[in-house]
Amino acid sequence: MKAIMVMYDSLNRHLLPPYGCDWTHAPNFARLARRAVTFDRSYVCSMPCMPARRDLHTARPNFLHRAWGPLEPFDDSVFEMLKKAGVYTHLASDHYHYWEDGGATYHNRYSTWEFFRGQEGDLWRGQVADPPLPPNALGRHSRMDGYTRQDLINRAAMRRECDQPQPQTFASGLDFIRRNAAQDGWFLQIETFDPHEPFYCSRHYKDRYPYDPDALFFDWPFYRRVQETPEEIQHLRYNYAALVSQCDAYLGDVLDLMDELDLWKDTMLIVWTDHGFMLGEHDCLAKIWMPFYEEVAHTPFFMWDPRSGVQGERRKSLVQPALDLGPTLLEYFGVDATPTMVGHSLAGVIANDTPVRQSALFGMHGGQVNVTDGRYVYMRAPVNPRNEPLYNYTLMPTAMRGYLPLGELNQAELAPPFSFTKGCPVLRIPARRPLDPATGLCDTLLWDLETDPLQEHPLKDDAVEERLVEELAQLMLAYDAPREQYDRLGLPRPHCG
Repeated sequence: MKAIMVMYDSLNRHLLPPYGCDWTHAPNFARLARRAVTFDRSYVCSMPCMPARRDLHTARPNFLHRAWGPLEPFDDSVFEMLKKAGVYTHLASDHYHYWEDGGATYHNRYSTWEFFRGQEGDLWRGQVADPPLPPNALGRHSRMDGYTRQDLINRAAMRRECDQPQPQTFASGLDFIRRNAAQDGWFLQIETFDPHEPFYCSRHYKDRYPYDPDALFFDWPFYRRVQETPEEIQHLRYNYAALVSQCDAYLGDVLDLMDELDLWKDTMLIVWTDHGFMLGEHDCLAKIWMPFYEEVAHTPFFMWDPRSGVQGERRKSLVQPALDLGPTLLEYFGVDATPTMVGHSLAGVIANDTPVRQSALFGMHGGQVNVTDGRYVYMRAPVNPRNEPLYNYTLMPTAMRGYLPLGELNQAELAPPFSFTKGCPVLRIPARRPLDPATGLCDTLLWDLETDPLQEHPLKDDAVEERLVEELAQLMLAYDAPREQYDRLGLPRPHCG
């Protein structure tokens, strides 16, 4: 048996034809939906990038215990487990966060890996002189900072499409497939940072949309409320759509190769994203600073399982690929999941829509803790803007691009083990993340997606809220959430059993 995973970053399902979009050029996503199962209730777990990848490796939620960071010494990585069981695992990626301090333990869990440089502010091309800021720039490129500076330097080195990181990533993955198609027992992860901002792609993808790409230089929005005009936001959306079209083109290459080599008979195909992205909806841009609306939390997800052979069908069961793909792959290759993994194999969901959970928990460390049953979404906010008490529990005290601040580290203390740390005590480090009430992260919100799919009218329903509070608290208990998380959210801690 073989498996291929194609993974994107920040892919908004509302811009894909299988999820109802009628103006983007993405024929290969439509083609994929005809060949695979399309999930209609797929939700994130931990946000954003590297927290989601720790979920993927461990089949456990990261965000209740820790913010952005590496795999921990006590973590069971699905891909290392497969490797030890004799399944060859290979990672081809341009997702540069894997090679920063806050993600540096993931890639070596695979048998082999290959990395392609140049996305966003990747510290790649060396240049002492500042590049010129582009004319007519909006968003991040309207001012020079370290990341925009590096992005402009990187772009100058990849003007041809074949020099860009996404095409190189897919070319590497296709090469792996061609060289190993006749072999059995392998897993390939083709992971691109796209369509994450900045929305940089080749001109011919932009020419598919009714706008002038040269009128503005606006493909990297600030993380904030919309301050631009509707016309400027539409320009941004077209730039995002053009990058989605580029993603679609390289997805098509994977589908073409599966056709050519007749891989559908014995090769699982997984296509998913870690989370979505806001493109002006709810007057918001980007992600993580606002409540996790459907555009971010409710994700596109497709799977082909050669064992059941189901294609062209949709599934209503509630799933969380970040948690569920690990157990699915372990089961597919005949490897037992560990007792502390909380995700579920999706084989039954794919075959006949057999449910694997009645509710799903998701969020970001220090933000709202959210729960959905597939119809309702309940967002439980901290009880005060100071957002206390809050701690990181870790043996790897790094943040996104460096170490945790000394002002937090010098207050660290050793805490008893959790159920999943294999007897290891962990550092308990204060995390200072006060919240601005203007963001909405201090608001407890309830939504009925059946009557209000765009989440425009928060619901007041005491009975539904009470039921979802109980669901949320029980999931936190099952995931061995730190006790102070209940205090932070103003929740009673349920009793075991």
